Amino acid sequence: MINPDAKPLLMGILNVTPDSFSDGGRYNSVSSALQQAEKMVAEGADILDIGGESTRPGSDPVDPAEQIRRVIPVITAIRSHLPKTVQLSIDTTSSEVAEAALEAGVNIINDVSAGNDDAAILALAAQADVPVILMHSLGAPKTMQDNPHYDDVVQEVLEALLLRVNTAQAVGIQADKIIIDPGIGFGKRKQDNLALLAHLEQLVGLGYMVLLGTSRKRFMGSICQVDNPAQLVTATAVTTALGVLSGVRIFRVHDVLENRQALEVAWAIKCSK
Repeated sequence: MINPDAKPLLMGILNVTPDSFSDGGRYNSVSSALQQAEKMVAEGADILDIGGESTRPGSDPVDPAEQIRRVIPVITAIRSHLPKTVQLSIDTTSSEVAEAALEAGVNIINDVSAGNDDAAILALAAQADVPVILMHSLGAPKTMQDNPHYDDVVQEVLEALLLRVNTAQAVGIQADKIIIDPGIGFGKRKQDNLALLAHLEQLVGLGYMVLLGTSRKRFMGSICQVDNPAQLVTATAVTTALGVLSGVRIFRVHDVLENRQALEVAWAIKCSK
């Protein structure tokens, strides 16, 4: 169970995919995925988010059966080798994949479509009584960066997330099991991402736990004049510190050690007020 009043949590990204934007193909085998999982936990990850389908801009959907083939052996290995205190999340929009992952030992469902792609995933979360992450996205990954437009991105994202929250609660998901994510980089321009980061307190003000996922995102590369996503570790840590001070509860990151340091310092500052 995620405690909404305790220190914020770090969620380490474990992509079991050949085509993720930053680390695709690096953790395709069970042994390499397990090694990375152990490394992230040693560096301070509280949650591991395991995904078998890339949702980067321009990506194609992956059949649920293939996602299951990719993620279940990894989940099983992690549950066999790492402490049970490590929480596991399944990054999928498919209720079929989510159900298989829950049976294998996952604790959290992370749905970038917020239940829009497969409504059964919300009913599954309610039945299993597990936390569910509802992310905002403008369209499907394949086309979400094709000229996205907002008149007021902060207000529109808040309203869209509240609609999904209401849908989740209508099928029986309790408010304390709902985590909302503004979807940085998902159907958003640089100015949209910056506006959302500048107004995180409004998202937090909705009263639900908030997850922030900025790790190595392209909009920061355009600011820092960096093309290689792996060189955006410091930029990501800056947003983590900002998020802690704004009340964000979970940070989804590739680079755990550096973001753990940013989180700890920001948390100490926040607690000293």
